[in-house]
Amino acid sequence: MKVMLLDDFFFASVELSTTSLRGRLARARAMSMQIAEPLTEEDQIVQAIEDASPTKWHLAHTTWFFEEFVLKPYDRAYKVYDERFSYCFNSYYETAGPRHPRPKRSLLTRPTHGEVMSYRHHIDRALDNFFDRGGNGPAPEALALIELGINHEQQHQELMLTDCLALFAGNPLRPAYRPARIEGADRPAQEVKWIEFPGGIFDIGHGEGLSSAAKSQEQGKGFAFDNEGPRHQQLIRPFRLANRLVTNGDWLEFMKAGGYSTPTLWLSDGWATVTREGWEAPLYWEQRDGVWHQMTLRGLHPVAPATPVTHVSFYEADAFARWAGKRLPTEFEWEVASENLDVEGNMLGSDRLMPEAARRGADGLQQMFGDVWEWTASAYLAYPGFKAAPGAVGEYNGKFMCNQFVLRGGSCVTPEDHVRRTYRNFFYPHHRWQFMGVRLADDVAAAA
Repeated sequence: MKVMLLDDFFFASVELSTTSLRGRLARARAMSMQIAEPLTEEDQIVQAIEDASPTKWHLAHTTWFFEEFVLKPYDRAYKVYDERFSYCFNSYYETAGPRHPRPKRSLLTRPTHGEVMSYRHHIDRALDNFFDRGGNGPAPEALALIELGINHEQQHQELMLTDCLALFAGNPLRPAYRPARIEGADRPAQEVKWIEFPGGIFDIGHGEGLSSAAKSQEQGKGFAFDNEGPRHQQLIRPFRLANRLVTNGDWLEFMKAGGYSTPTLWLSDGWATVTREGWEAPLYWEQRDGVWHQMTLRGLHPVAPATPVTHVSFYEADAFARWAGKRLPTEFEWEVASENLDVEGNMLGSDRLMPEAARRGADGLQQMFGDVWEWTASAYLAYPGFKAAPGAVGEYNGKFMCNQFVLRGGSCVTPEDHVRRTYRNFFYPHHRWQFMGVRLADDVAAAA
Protein backbone atom coordinates (compact mmCIF):
# COMPACT_ATOMS: atom_id res chain seq x y z
CA MET A 1 0.00 0.00 0.00
CA LYS A 2 1.49 3.33 -1.04
CA VAL A 3 0.32 6.28 1.03
CA MET A 4 0.83 9.87 -0.08
CA LEU A 5 0.64 12.00 3.03
CA LEU A 6 2.93 14.94 2.40
CA ASP A 7 0.02 17.38 2.18
CA ASP A 8 -2.11 15.86 4.94
CA PHE A 9 0.57 15.12 7.50
CA PHE A 10 4.28 15.69 7.29
CA PHE A 11 6.29 12.80 5.95
CA ALA A 12 7.08 11.74 2.43
CA SER A 13 5.43 8.94 0.49
CA VAL A 14 5.87 5.62 2.24
CA GLU A 15 5.47 2.08 1.00
CA LEU A 16 3.45 0.60 3.87
CA SER A 17 3.07 -3.14 4.27
CA THR A 18 0.71 -3.89 7.14
CA THR A 19 2.57 -7.08 8.01
CA SER A 20 6.05 -5.55 7.99
CA LEU A 21 4.85 -2.45 9.85
CA ARG A 22 3.30 -4.60 12.55
CA GLY A 23 6.55 -6.52 12.93
CA ARG A 24 8.63 -3.33 13.18
CA LEU A 25 6.21 -1.93 15.75
CA ALA A 26 6.60 -5.03 17.92
CA ARG A 27 10.40 -4.89 17.63
CA ALA A 28 10.52 -1.20 18.49
CA ARG A 29 8.32 -1.65 21.54
CA ALA A 30 10.43 -4.61 22.68
CA MET A 31 13.68 -2.67 22.19
CA SER A 32 12.56 0.05 24.59
CA MET A 33 11.98 -2.58 27.26
CA GLN A 34 15.34 -4.17 26.48
CA ILE A 35 17.09 -0.82 26.97
CA ALA A 36 15.35 -0.34 30.31
CA GLU A 37 16.05 -3.88 31.53
CA PRO A 38 19.48 -3.23 33.19
CA LEU A 39 17.99 -0.36 35.24
CA THR A 40 16.38 -0.65 38.66
CA GLU A 41 13.04 0.94 39.39
CA GLU A 42 14.95 3.57 41.39
CA ASP A 43 17.11 4.34 38.34
CA GLN A 44 14.03 4.77 36.18
CA ILE A 45 12.37 7.51 38.19
CA VAL A 46 15.24 10.01 38.55
CA GLN A 47 15.70 13.05 36.30
CA ALA A 48 19.39 13.95 36.24
CA ILE A 49 19.10 17.35 34.50
CA GLU A 50 16.24 19.44 33.12
CA ASP A 51 17.08 18.41 29.55
CA ALA A 52 16.81 14.71 30.44
CA SER A 53 13.79 12.65 31.44
CA PRO A 54 13.34 9.60 33.68
CA THR A 55 13.33 6.24 31.92
CA LYS A 56 9.87 5.52 33.31
CA TRP A 57 8.59 8.71 31.72
CA HIS A 58 10.09 7.76 28.32
CA LEU A 59 8.38 4.37 28.49
CA ALA A 60 5.05 5.98 29.33
CA HIS A 61 5.32 8.89 26.88
CA THR A 62 6.03 6.67 23.86
CA THR A 63 3.00 4.61 24.89
CA TRP A 64 0.82 7.71 25.25
CA PHE A 65 1.86 8.73 21.72
CA PHE A 66 0.21 5.64 20.21
CA GLU A 67 -2.84 6.05 22.41
CA GLU A 68 -3.28 9.75 21.63
CA PHE A 69 -2.54 9.83 17.91
CA VAL A 70 -3.49 6.34 16.70
CA LEU A 71 -5.95 4.54 18.96
CA LYS A 72 -8.15 7.39 20.19
CA PRO A 73 -8.86 8.92 16.76
CA TYR A 74 -8.90 5.73 14.62
CA ASP A 75 -10.03 2.79 16.77
CA ARG A 76 -13.69 3.14 17.72
CA ALA A 77 -13.48 0.13 20.04
CA TYR A 78 -10.59 1.52 22.08
CA LYS A 79 -11.18 2.59 25.69
CA VAL A 80 -8.70 5.02 27.24
CA TYR A 81 -6.53 3.41 29.92
CA ASP A 82 -6.52 6.39 32.31
CA GLU A 83 -7.62 9.91 31.36
CA ARG A 84 -5.08 11.41 33.81
CA PHE A 85 -2.11 9.93 31.96
CA SER A 86 -2.41 12.45 29.13
CA TYR A 87 -1.49 15.25 31.53
CA CYS A 88 1.39 13.21 32.98
CA PHE A 89 2.94 11.99 29.73
CA ASN A 90 2.27 14.61 27.05
CA SER A 91 5.61 16.20 26.18
CA TYR A 92 5.16 19.43 24.23
CA TYR A 93 1.98 19.00 22.17
CA GLU A 94 -0.01 22.11 23.05
CA THR A 95 -2.86 20.99 20.79
CA ALA A 96 -3.20 17.77 22.81
CA GLY A 97 -3.85 19.65 26.04
CA PRO A 98 -2.08 20.69 29.27
CA ARG A 99 0.85 18.70 30.62
CA HIS A 100 3.13 18.23 33.60
CA PRO A 101 6.16 20.62 33.53
CA ARG A 102 9.21 19.06 31.91
CA PRO A 103 11.71 20.00 34.68
CA LYS A 104 9.52 18.20 37.23
CA ARG A 105 9.06 14.82 35.57
CA SER A 106 10.95 13.08 38.37
CA LEU A 107 8.12 14.08 40.74
CA LEU A 108 5.86 11.58 38.96
CA THR A 109 6.41 8.81 41.50
CA ARG A 110 2.78 7.97 40.73
CA PRO A 111 1.73 6.28 38.55
CA THR A 112 4.11 3.62 39.78
CA HIS A 113 6.56 1.73 37.63
CA GLY A 114 4.22 -1.26 37.69
CA GLU A 115 1.31 0.88 36.51
CA VAL A 116 3.40 2.23 33.62
CA MET A 117 4.24 -1.35 32.64
CA SER A 118 0.53 -2.21 32.73
CA TYR A 119 -0.14 0.85 30.57
CA ARG A 120 2.38 -0.32 27.99
CA HIS A 121 0.85 -3.82 27.93
CA HIS A 122 -2.63 -2.32 27.57
CA ILE A 123 -1.61 -0.23 24.55
CA ASP A 124 0.35 -3.10 22.97
CA ARG A 125 -2.71 -5.35 23.21
CA ALA A 126 -4.92 -2.59 21.83
CA LEU A 127 -2.58 -2.08 18.86
CA ASP A 128 -2.62 -5.84 18.18
CA ASN A 129 -6.41 -5.81 18.24
CA PHE A 130 -6.41 -2.77 15.99
CA PHE A 131 -4.35 -4.62 13.38
CA ASP A 132 -6.54 -7.73 13.67
CA ARG A 133 -9.84 -5.89 13.37
CA GLY A 134 -11.26 -5.74 9.83
CA GLY A 135 -10.18 -7.46 6.65
CA ASN A 136 -7.77 -4.81 5.39
CA GLY A 137 -6.35 -3.66 8.71
CA PRO A 138 -6.02 -0.02 9.86
CA ALA A 139 -6.77 2.88 7.53
CA PRO A 140 -3.84 4.34 5.57
CA GLU A 141 -3.75 7.45 7.77
CA ALA A 142 -3.49 5.28 10.88
CA LEU A 143 -0.72 3.18 9.34
CA ALA A 144 1.24 6.33 8.58
CA LEU A 145 0.87 7.49 12.16
CA ILE A 146 2.03 4.08 13.43
CA GLU A 147 5.11 4.53 11.21
CA LEU A 148 5.65 7.91 12.84
CA GLY A 149 5.16 6.37 16.27
CA ILE A 150 7.85 3.75 15.59
CA ASN A 151 10.34 6.43 14.59
CA HIS A 152 9.29 8.54 17.56
CA GLU A 153 9.93 5.63 19.92
CA GLN A 154 13.37 5.08 18.36
CA GLN A 155 14.24 8.69 19.11
CA HIS A 156 13.31 8.09 22.72
CA GLN A 157 15.39 4.92 22.82
CA GLU A 158 18.45 7.04 22.12
CA LEU A 159 17.29 9.55 24.73
CA MET A 160 16.83 6.78 27.30
CA LEU A 161 20.51 5.91 26.98
CA THR A 162 21.86 9.46 26.90
CA ASP A 163 19.67 10.38 29.87
CA CYS A 164 20.88 7.27 31.71
CA LEU A 165 24.48 8.40 31.15
CA ALA A 166 23.63 11.82 32.60
CA LEU A 167 22.13 10.08 35.61
CA PHE A 168 25.04 7.73 36.27
CA ALA A 169 27.63 10.49 35.65
CA GLY A 170 26.06 12.41 38.53
CA ASN A 171 26.17 9.41 40.87
CA PRO A 172 29.27 9.38 43.14
CA LEU A 173 29.58 5.62 42.64
CA ARG A 174 29.93 6.17 38.84
CA PRO A 175 27.93 3.01 38.06
CA ALA A 176 28.05 1.38 34.64
CA TYR A 177 24.92 0.77 32.59
CA ARG A 178 26.68 -2.27 31.10
CA PRO A 179 29.91 -3.98 32.20
CA ALA A 180 33.17 -2.65 30.78
CA ARG A 181 33.97 -3.54 27.19
CA ILE A 182 36.78 -1.18 26.31
CA GLU A 183 38.68 -2.19 23.18
CA GLY A 184 41.60 -0.46 21.51
CA ALA A 185 41.99 2.23 24.21
CA ASP A 186 45.69 2.57 23.38
CA ARG A 187 45.22 2.41 19.61
CA PRO A 188 46.97 5.25 17.75
CA ALA A 189 44.68 7.65 15.93
CA GLN A 190 44.11 7.52 12.20
CA GLU A 191 46.04 10.20 10.35
CA VAL A 192 43.86 13.08 9.19
CA LYS A 193 43.39 13.14 5.44
CA TRP A 194 41.31 15.58 3.45
CA ILE A 195 38.69 14.47 0.94
CA GLU A 196 37.80 17.08 -1.69
CA PHE A 197 34.38 17.60 -3.24
CA PRO A 198 33.50 19.77 -6.23
CA GLY A 199 31.08 22.65 -6.07
CA GLY A 200 27.83 22.95 -7.97
CA ILE A 201 24.07 22.98 -7.56
CA PHE A 202 22.85 19.91 -5.68
CA ASP A 203 19.50 18.40 -4.73
CA ILE A 204 19.20 18.39 -0.94
CA GLY A 205 16.69 16.73 1.34
CA HIS A 206 14.08 13.99 1.18
CA GLY A 207 11.50 13.81 -1.57
CA GLU A 208 11.41 13.64 -5.33
CA GLY A 209 14.57 15.04 -6.90
CA LEU A 210 14.60 18.24 -8.89
CA SER A 211 17.16 16.82 -11.28
CA SER A 212 16.89 13.73 -13.47
CA ALA A 213 19.65 11.89 -11.65
CA ALA A 214 18.56 8.42 -10.55
CA LYS A 215 20.16 8.82 -7.14
CA SER A 216 18.13 11.95 -6.55
CA GLN A 217 14.95 9.97 -7.18
CA GLU A 218 16.02 7.44 -4.55
CA GLN A 219 15.71 10.15 -1.90
CA GLY A 220 11.93 10.08 -2.29
CA LYS A 221 11.57 6.52 -0.99
CA GLY A 222 10.86 5.50 2.58
CA PHE A 223 9.92 7.34 5.74
CA ALA A 224 11.25 10.80 6.53
CA PHE A 225 10.35 13.47 9.03
CA ASP A 226 8.79 16.63 7.68
CA ASN A 227 11.89 18.72 8.41
CA GLU A 228 13.88 16.64 5.86
CA GLY A 229 11.94 18.11 2.95
CA PRO A 230 10.89 19.42 0.55
CA ARG A 231 13.80 18.37 -1.62
CA HIS A 232 15.35 21.52 -3.06
CA GLN A 233 18.51 22.84 -4.68
CA GLN A 234 21.51 24.37 -2.95
CA LEU A 235 24.59 26.06 -4.38
CA ILE A 236 27.72 24.60 -2.76
CA ARG A 237 31.26 25.86 -3.25
CA PRO A 238 34.16 23.39 -3.58
CA PHE A 239 35.02 22.05 -0.13
CA ARG A 240 36.85 19.30 1.66
CA LEU A 241 36.12 17.22 4.75
CA ALA A 242 38.41 15.51 7.23
CA ASN A 243 38.34 11.76 6.69
CA ARG A 244 37.70 11.10 10.39
CA LEU A 245 36.13 12.70 13.43
CA VAL A 246 38.05 14.90 15.86
CA THR A 247 39.50 12.66 18.57
CA ASN A 248 40.03 12.92 22.31
CA GLY A 249 43.73 13.29 21.60
CA ASP A 250 43.04 16.25 19.34
CA TRP A 251 40.89 17.76 22.05
CA LEU A 252 43.57 17.30 24.70
CA GLU A 253 45.91 19.35 22.48
CA PHE A 254 43.23 22.04 22.24
CA MET A 255 42.94 22.10 26.02
CA LYS A 256 46.74 22.22 26.51
CA ALA A 257 46.91 25.16 24.12
CA GLY A 258 44.48 27.11 26.31
CA GLY A 259 41.45 26.55 24.18
CA TYR A 260 39.02 27.03 27.06
CA SER A 261 40.76 30.20 28.26
CA THR A 262 41.30 32.06 24.96
CA PRO A 263 38.31 34.34 24.31
CA THR A 264 39.30 35.10 20.71
CA LEU A 265 38.49 31.50 19.74
CA TRP A 266 34.89 31.74 20.87
CA LEU A 267 31.64 33.21 19.69
CA SER A 268 30.39 35.82 22.14
CA ASP A 269 27.55 33.63 23.42
CA GLY A 270 29.92 30.69 23.62
CA TRP A 271 32.47 32.60 25.70
CA ALA A 272 29.71 33.79 28.01
CA THR A 273 28.61 30.17 28.45
CA VAL A 274 32.16 28.92 29.10
CA THR A 275 32.82 31.55 31.76
CA ARG A 276 29.39 31.20 33.38
CA GLU A 277 29.46 27.38 33.51
CA GLY A 278 33.20 27.04 34.18
CA TRP A 279 33.78 24.62 31.29
CA GLU A 280 37.34 23.29 31.10
CA ALA A 281 36.77 20.04 29.18
CA PRO A 282 34.00 18.08 27.46
CA LEU A 283 31.03 17.00 29.56
CA TYR A 284 31.64 13.86 31.65
CA TRP A 285 35.42 14.40 31.74
CA GLU A 286 37.09 14.54 35.14
CA GLN A 287 40.67 14.41 36.39
CA ARG A 288 41.83 11.69 38.75
CA ASP A 289 45.44 11.74 39.93
CA GLY A 290 46.29 14.13 37.11
CA VAL A 291 44.79 11.88 34.42
CA TRP A 292 41.68 12.77 32.47
CA HIS A 293 38.91 10.19 32.74
CA GLN A 294 35.59 10.01 30.90
CA MET A 295 32.29 8.73 32.20
CA THR A 296 30.62 6.37 29.71
CA LEU A 297 27.70 3.95 29.69
CA ARG A 298 30.33 1.34 30.53
CA GLY A 299 31.62 3.24 33.55
CA LEU A 300 34.48 5.64 34.23
CA HIS A 301 37.65 5.06 32.20
CA PRO A 302 40.79 6.98 31.22
CA VAL A 303 40.26 9.08 28.12
CA ALA A 304 41.24 7.08 25.01
CA PRO A 305 43.20 9.41 22.66
CA ALA A 306 42.07 7.82 19.36
CA THR A 307 38.37 7.74 20.23
CA PRO A 308 36.14 10.48 18.80
CA VAL A 309 35.52 13.30 21.25
CA THR A 310 31.91 13.48 22.36
CA HIS A 311 29.60 15.48 24.60
CA VAL A 312 30.78 18.83 23.28
CA SER A 313 28.52 21.76 22.45
CA PHE A 314 28.24 23.69 19.21
CA TYR A 315 30.16 26.50 20.91
CA GLU A 316 33.04 24.14 21.71
CA ALA A 317 32.98 22.58 18.24
CA ASP A 318 33.13 26.00 16.63
CA ALA A 319 35.97 27.16 18.90
CA PHE A 320 37.98 23.99 18.20
CA ALA A 321 37.54 24.42 14.46
CA ARG A 322 38.74 28.03 14.69
CA TRP A 323 41.75 26.94 16.77
CA ALA A 324 42.57 24.30 14.14
CA GLY A 325 42.34 26.87 11.33
CA LYS A 326 39.33 25.10 9.82
CA ARG A 327 35.53 25.34 10.12
CA LEU A 328 32.47 23.19 10.65
CA PRO A 329 30.77 21.79 7.53
CA THR A 330 27.36 22.98 6.50
CA GLU A 331 24.62 20.38 6.62
CA PHE A 332 24.40 20.57 2.83
CA GLU A 333 28.10 19.79 2.42
CA TRP A 334 27.70 16.88 4.81
CA GLU A 335 24.78 15.46 2.83
CA VAL A 336 26.56 15.81 -0.52
CA ALA A 337 29.71 14.17 0.88
CA SER A 338 27.71 11.16 2.13
CA GLU A 339 26.06 10.57 -1.28
CA ASN A 340 27.82 7.31 -2.12
CA LEU A 341 28.27 5.94 1.41
CA ASP A 342 26.33 3.08 2.94
CA VAL A 343 24.29 4.09 5.98
CA GLU A 344 26.16 1.90 8.42
CA GLY A 345 28.52 2.32 11.32
CA ASN A 346 28.89 2.01 15.09
CA MET A 347 25.28 2.38 16.21
CA LEU A 348 23.02 0.83 18.83
CA GLY A 349 23.13 -2.66 17.32
CA SER A 350 26.90 -2.90 17.81
CA ASP A 351 26.27 -2.82 21.59
CA ARG A 352 29.49 -0.88 22.06
CA LEU A 353 27.52 2.04 23.56
CA MET A 354 30.38 4.47 23.03
CA PRO A 355 32.28 5.88 20.04
CA GLU A 356 35.14 3.87 18.59
CA ALA A 357 38.34 4.91 16.87
CA ALA A 358 38.57 5.22 13.09
CA ARG A 359 40.21 2.33 11.25
CA ARG A 360 43.82 3.05 10.41
CA GLY A 361 44.73 2.84 6.74
CA ALA A 362 41.14 3.00 5.50
CA ASP A 363 40.43 5.11 2.43
CA GLY A 364 37.78 7.78 2.10
CA LEU A 365 35.43 9.20 4.68
CA GLN A 366 34.98 7.25 7.90
CA GLN A 367 32.52 7.50 10.78
CA MET A 368 29.94 9.48 8.81
CA PHE A 369 27.17 7.35 10.35
CA GLY A 370 27.19 6.34 13.99
CA ASP A 371 29.72 7.10 16.74
CA VAL A 372 28.65 10.73 17.34
CA TRP A 373 26.18 13.21 15.94
CA GLU A 374 28.24 15.75 13.98
CA TRP A 375 27.67 19.45 14.57
CA THR A 376 27.24 21.47 11.40
CA ALA A 377 27.44 25.22 10.87
CA SER A 378 23.84 25.26 9.65
CA ALA A 379 21.05 26.85 11.64
CA TYR A 380 18.00 24.63 11.99
CA LEU A 381 15.60 26.34 9.58
CA ALA A 382 12.79 25.33 7.27
CA TYR A 383 13.66 24.20 3.76
CA PRO A 384 12.06 26.25 0.96
CA GLY A 385 8.40 25.31 0.65
CA PHE A 386 8.17 23.66 4.08
CA LYS A 387 4.76 23.73 5.75
CA ALA A 388 3.97 22.22 9.12
CA ALA A 389 1.04 19.82 9.19
CA PRO A 390 -2.19 20.93 10.84
CA GLY A 391 -2.99 19.77 14.34
CA ALA A 392 -0.82 18.23 17.05
CA VAL A 393 1.49 16.20 14.77
CA GLY A 394 2.50 19.47 13.10
CA GLU A 395 4.17 20.45 16.38
CA TYR A 396 6.70 17.60 16.00
CA ASN A 397 9.49 19.59 14.33
CA GLY A 398 8.42 22.87 12.78
CA LYS A 399 7.91 24.93 15.90
CA PHE A 400 11.52 24.34 16.98
CA MET A 401 13.06 26.00 13.91
CA CYS A 402 14.63 28.85 15.87
CA ASN A 403 18.01 29.31 17.61
CA GLN A 404 19.17 25.71 17.11
CA PHE A 405 21.81 24.03 14.94
CA VAL A 406 21.66 20.91 12.79
CA LEU A 407 23.60 17.72 13.52
CA ARG A 408 23.99 14.85 11.06
CA GLY A 409 24.91 11.17 11.00
CA GLY A 410 23.64 9.41 14.12
CA SER A 411 25.49 8.17 17.19
CA CYS A 412 26.63 5.01 18.94
CA VAL A 413 23.19 4.72 20.58
CA THR A 414 21.03 5.48 17.52
CA PRO A 415 19.01 2.52 16.18
CA GLU A 416 20.44 1.46 12.79
CA ASP A 417 17.19 1.69 10.84
CA HIS A 418 16.45 5.15 12.20
CA VAL A 419 19.16 7.10 10.33
CA ARG A 420 19.21 8.47 6.77
CA ARG A 421 21.51 10.73 4.81
CA THR A 422 18.83 13.41 4.98
CA TYR A 423 18.13 13.05 8.73
CA ARG A 424 18.32 16.42 10.52
CA ASN A 425 18.87 16.30 14.27
CA PHE A 426 18.87 19.64 16.06
CA PHE A 427 19.88 21.07 19.42
CA TYR A 428 20.57 24.40 21.06
CA PRO A 429 24.23 25.48 20.81
CA HIS A 430 24.91 25.04 24.54
CA HIS A 431 23.63 21.44 24.68
CA ARG A 432 26.19 18.68 25.10
CA TRP A 433 24.62 15.81 27.04
CA GLN A 434 23.88 14.00 23.78
CA PHE A 435 26.62 12.07 21.89
CA MET A 436 27.76 15.15 19.94
CA GLY A 437 31.12 15.44 18.17
CA VAL A 438 33.05 17.23 15.47
CA ARG A 439 34.24 16.75 11.90
CA LEU A 440 36.31 19.54 10.37
CA ALA A 441 35.74 21.12 6.98
CA ASP A 442 37.66 23.59 4.83
CA ASP A 443 37.29 25.59 1.64
CA VAL A 444 39.25 24.14 -1.25
CA ALA A 445 40.34 27.57 -2.45
CA ALA A 446 41.61 28.47 1.00
CA ALA A 447 43.43 25.17 1.28
CA ALA A 448 45.21 25.51 -2.06
